[in-house]
Amino acid sequence: MELAATLAALIGERHVLTGDAIGEHYRIDITRKYKSHPAILVKPATTAEVSEIVKLAAEEAMPITVIGGQTGTVGSAVPANGGLALSLERMNSIVEIDLLSMTMTIEAGCILQTVQETAEAQGALLPLDLGARGSATIGGVIGTNAGGNRVLRWGMMRDMVIGLEAVLADGTIVSSLTKMLKDNAGYNWKHLLIGSEGTLGIVTRAVLRLRPLPSSRQTALIATETFEQAITVLRHLEVVLSGRLSSFELMWSNFFATMTEAQLPQRPRPMALGHGFYVIVEAMGGDADYDLAQFERTLMRLIEEGVMQDAVIAQSEREREAIWAIREDMTPGLTPLRPFASYDVSMGIGYMPVFAAQAGQNLAQAYPAAKILFYGHAGDGNLHAIVSTGQMNPEIQHGFDTAIFNAVRDVGGSIAAEHGIGVSRAPFLSWTRSPAELALMRSLKNAIDPKNILNPGKLLDAMGNG
Repeated sequence: MELAATLAALIGERHVLTGDAIGEHYRIDITRKYKSHPAILVKPATTAEVSEIVKLAAEEAMPITVIGGQTGTVGSAVPANGGLALSLERMNSIVEIDLLSMTMTIEAGCILQTVQETAEAQGALLPLDLGARGSATIGGVIGTNAGGNRVLRWGMMRDMVIGLEAVLADGTIVSSLTKMLKDNAGYNWKHLLIGSEGTLGIVTRAVLRLRPLPSSRQTALIATETFEQAITVLRHLEVVLSGRLSSFELMWSNFFATMTEAQLPQRPRPMALGHGFYVIVEAMGGDADYDLAQFERTLMRLIEEGVMQDAVIAQSEREREAIWAIREDMTPGLTPLRPFASYDVSMGIGYMPVFAAQAGQNLAQAYPAAKILFYGHAGDGNLHAIVSTGQMNPEIQHGFDTAIFNAVRDVGGSIAAEHGIGVSRAPFLSWTRSPAELALMRSLKNAIDPKNILNPGKLLDAMGNG
């Protein structure tokens, strides 16, 4: 192939693969539902090389998809058949840590956990944290506007990106690697790219906002009988802990039971079954003795007042890890449910019980044997759902989608809170976006990528009517 030879001359023969030489990681997503056969895989080392690659692909109208950690669940990063897969794995440098401005300049191929650990070694915190930290790349979490379990305090990835460098669909390099927190000089083009799933530009470098590394951390598992009680606890902790509350991970009782039962061979259940809701609560501060005493005192008072029914406070790192394992070591609990469908939705917090009840009713009508587990970050209105009926095919998948997204639409929520739209959610985008909004999105896509070569077939391209 002439293009492959040209690319090999540009970036080196060993960094260009074709056909069957392209490994599964670059062709199949983590769910294994989306597979493809790209014609070429390229691994550039610099932004300049990315620019030249895009120019060459644009001349031949060849689709380009950026490959990251492949930990997404909606098919966003599966390349087009016959297209070009672009991996930034060689662009994985931490360019600079500036502790005066509390910023970190990094290349898009850097692994999130590497960035976290490097920042912490310098006494700083990159607040973004999620279960896929060991494989998710910075470019990927920017492309999906990832959230994770600390959104409640520090916001989503969009809130952490200060500067950005990207390559547009014609190969133009647009760069604003600024460290300024405030910049209102014209349109903020960076926010167009954040969350665009690689359909508007290819992020190559970013300046991220760091925070001072907290020196204390308090973690607890609590139980309430009702959803309303759980949210009462949330609001009380937000006030009493004076901004130190960083995580509030809500779990419905059947989720807690399923996960802890499966984990019994590895660790004991940290709290008895029988409560309506379970919550992992975490606060981070700067005075270990005072913070822990206040944390314990506050939880005890809530139990005495009947708002909470039980609490287990981690007294060691091992106990903290055991509590977080309920949410982060989900493989044992999920394996018996395979094949299953997973959902990532959001809504006003007060609508969560209504949504859960309606989604459960919708599923029961269509699939009486279906099992549904709810859990999520809750404090930011984000819920996850796992749905299983013991088998899966396109018809069942569509039935699950319809049941869940109908319930989302009924409460005025969003079909995607932090994982993106990709292929799987695209047919339902119009259920939570108005015709005017969709028309504006299409206008932006057409203006920035008129040849439609950046990650085609995703988001708007795959949109239908459900």
